[in-house]
Amino acid sequence: MSARLADERGVALVEALVAAAIAGMALVVFLGGMSTGLLSTSRSDALSTAHELARSQLEYTKAAVYSAAPYSYPTVTPPAGFGVTATAAAVAGGDAKIEQVTVTVSQNGVAVYTLQGFKVDR
Repeated sequence: MSARLADERGVALVEALVAAAIAGMALVVFLGGMSTGLLSTSRSDALSTAHELARSQLEYTKAAVYSAAPYSYPTVTPPAGFGVTATAAAVAGGDAKIEQVTVTVSQNGVAVYTLQGFKVDR
């Protein structure tokens, strides 16, 4: 065996171990990114649901029979894990036939979105 080949014995094993370590680190980074992406998508989906639920509730409240403020209007049926409230308050210094409606959407008991609008007695 030549002296050159004797000096390179075990180099292939070291190269394979280094390549495996680099591939392992790349996999960990990739899986971390996937986990972050899934959490972000889940949060975005929940906020989108809350936003649309609040808009639906505000429209439902505007279509309901007018009741003088302060008043809590009936609510739409929310999806599982969500809650919704719709309360009306008088507008300070305004017309008595206009009230400000505040819709609050909560997820698992924590308020995640609030929407305000006005309701008029016509």
